Amino acid sequence: MLLPAKSEVARHLRRYRAWERSMLASPSDVSVRATFEDSGYTLCVLMGKRCAREAAEAAERYLRTNLVTCAQEQPELLSPSGRKTPSGAA
Repeated sequence: MLLPAKSEVARHLRRYRAWERSMLASPSDVSVRATFEDSGYTLCVLMGKRCAREAAEAAERYLRTNLVTCAQEQPELLSPSGRKTPSGAA
């Protein structure tokens, strides 16, 4: 099971939240909105989610938990089929 480094998740989550605040402060600024959406997309890829809001929530959960708890909450991280493998490898 491969999970992103917590430092990378934290960095991208901070970036996403900063651009979210900027976008909410200037919703008509096309450049700010585009950068916010880019940061959301990056977080989605990093966390394996389709929605930026879900990705941000998953990132926050991941940063609060240890590896075992995270794997139990998100069984799709255990293996492609969502089942545990005998060796622990996907």
